[in-house]
Amino acid sequence: MKNKVLIVEDSSVILKILKHLAKTELDLEPLFATSMAQAVEIYNQHKEQLYAGIIDLALPDAPEGEMVDYLLADNFPVVVLTGSYDEKRREALVKQGVVDYVVKESRYSYHYAINMLNRLYKNQQLKVLVVEDSAQYRKHIGRLLTAHKYQVIEAENGLKAMARLEQHPDITMVITDYNMPEMDGFELVQAIRRRHEKNDMIIIGLSGEDGGHLSIKFIKNGANDFLHKPFQQEEFYCRITNNIESLEQLQKIQDQANRDYLTGMYNRRYFCEQGEELVRQAHKSESDISIAILDIDFFKRINDEHGHEAGDQVLKFLARELQHNLGRFLLARTGGEEFCLLLPGLTSTKTESLLDGFKTHIKNQVIDVSDDDIVRISFSAGVSSIKSEDLDSMLKTADEYLYRAKEAGRDMVIGDE
Repeated sequence: MKNKVLIVEDSSVILKILKHLAKTELDLEPLFATSMAQAVEIYNQHKEQLYAGIIDLALPDAPEGEMVDYLLADNFPVVVLTGSYDEKRREALVKQGVVDYVVKESRYSYHYAINMLNRLYKNQQLKVLVVEDSAQYRKHIGRLLTAHKYQVIEAENGLKAMARLEQHPDITMVITDYNMPEMDGFELVQAIRRRHEKNDMIIIGLSGEDGGHLSIKFIKNGANDFLHKPFQQEEFYCRITNNIESLEQLQKIQDQANRDYLTGMYNRRYFCEQGEELVRQAHKSESDISIAILDIDFFKRINDEHGHEAGDQVLKFLARELQHNLGRFLLARTGGEEFCLLLPGLTSTKTESLLDGFKTHIKNQVIDVSDDDIVRISFSAGVSSIKSEDLDSMLKTADEYLYRAKEAGRDMVIGDE
């Protein structure tokens, strides 16, 4: 697996900065070198694991960028670091295929270079739809995106773009020209926005026509951004990256709002929102679905005897075990020591059997709640698969069975089958 990066820099001061940033911000394992000879040795030794690199343009034994040329000749993704800006050199390196050209101007420059390595790695998972009736321009944009590791999908017009979106519902970004046959860029943006909000999919408009009204019209119709053709390559990358990172930040904030602060599991609100849709789909397709409510036995006693920190450790432990063993289902901590599961495709009987096995696994675990204190836990659960289009009704039934399990002595799973 390619999970390492090569960082080559001969300045001890700058190398120290890069090492610190790599340690605190880099998602990949860095390998460092201070000369071309050392870098070539590391590159050949770890070639199969190396993903990309940050390379100083002028090294003691490679003053004219020979290290960069060496790596580019092997189609290795390179972010160039240089001490001075040279427009002709920058243009030549861009044509050679460098990922980016970064001048050593401030600490932010090094932060930017490190972040670019992270960005390249993340981009592998992102799909971008390029909608352009000019085959030449469509291929040009595709090549730029491929150089930054995006998965590229193409369409010649708006109608075909809508078909591509049906085939690839996980597309993250659409880059669309304005003037196209059958369905133009404005109509495409409007059609997409009827299905996808701005926090769900990015749209960037393109046009070679003069007039600032086009950018305004694109934005007012729901586009996130606009680029005028022909555009500078670096501006293209900056716009793409900024929009992607803004979307990721928004999604991160939304995800945090859906999570329980202590365990990292989904919270009750998210569980109910997603659960309603899953139950509706199961009811419509007449397929099996079951719901379970788990409650840790004698949890108050753990808090009283071992302290609230120990109680928190127990909650986090059970959350980890649930996610590890049953993470394919919808899980949530819905309050206190209570957890909920929604299991599409499973009857109550199958869910009871599954939870009985999980309960045995949990009872055999030892939880270290402090350096010299351990606890063991069990749980009780109520399970329901009563056919209903209403999640609340299923939750109410499962809660009744949970109450019966507690009344019967706890440490058991009771369901309606």
